[in-house]
Amino acid sequence: MNKRMIVSPLIIPEPLRPSDKIAIASPSGAVKPVLIDALVQLLADAGFAPVVMPHAKERLGSYSASQADRFADMASAVADRTIRAIMCARGGYGAVHLIPSLESLSLRANAKWLIGFSDISALHALWSSYGIASIHGPMARHLTVNGLDHPGTRALIDMLMGRSVTVSAPPHPLNRPGSAQGILLGGNFAVLEGLVNTPYDMLRQDSILVLEDINEPIYKVERMLWQLRLSGVLPSLRGLIIGNFKGANPDPNHESIEQMIAAMVAPYSYPVCFGAPVGHILENMPLRLSAPASLTVDSAEGMILVE
Repeated sequence: MNKRMIVSPLIIPEPLRPSDKIAIASPSGAVKPVLIDALVQLLADAGFAPVVMPHAKERLGSYSASQADRFADMASAVADRTIRAIMCARGGYGAVHLIPSLESLSLRANAKWLIGFSDISALHALWSSYGIASIHGPMARHLTVNGLDHPGTRALIDMLMGRSVTVSAPPHPLNRPGSAQGILLGGNFAVLEGLVNTPYDMLRQDSILVLEDINEPIYKVERMLWQLRLSGVLPSLRGLIIGNFKGANPDPNHESIEQMIAAMVAPYSYPVCFGAPVGHILENMPLRLSAPASLTVDSAEGMILVE
């Protein structure tokens, strides 16, 4: 196996203060420049000092820029001690290209918040392997469409500034009640499944796991869950949070992806929260990864408290 011990102790980056710099980078897919311009305005209105990295608005095929230029932007943001957070503008595909080069940087020496979701899960996995907390949360499109007063935007700002955040999910008939405390891990299931059995494997035993994805057929998600079951991860979880699986349509074997997942975890007793506002939806709420969290699921709703 090509795993390694997670670097410890855990580093939770320092809370941001007004006027702190936030780098805007595009380590994966190309982003419409107008969205980055709008994000700059939103972050400025929130009291921060946004810094657009040199290649963030570029396009090279489906990528935002060449692999070397995308790395250069991330490396510069990591090295700059005046920058306190890195906000990824978009997912898409391409973040995994940067992992080997980013490994050469002193990530823990100047630990800072990484923000994003979807393909950015590859970078969350890298941060996690170095024992650094990060934020699975909204990026340029979500933030600028929703605006500064949206609950997801406000929750992200609160999280960056060190305030406690609780994310609630609506009632769901397949929820399994219970409470759990543990390290919150996860993100985009397909991206993280591609890192299984590497030094960046984020699908770990004894964790509270959160999963989301887009346009994955139900049978493929089931196959990934079977990998977790056979490897011992699924039976050992402390809790499971199911976010949005946009595009996972009913098939001849399953009425819904939620039904399939409920059947997969039926042998276990930990709490399960379905319908969490996490993933490729406008209501996408931030979650702090690789750090302690509490999960409570009851008949009314599921609640995830970032401690």
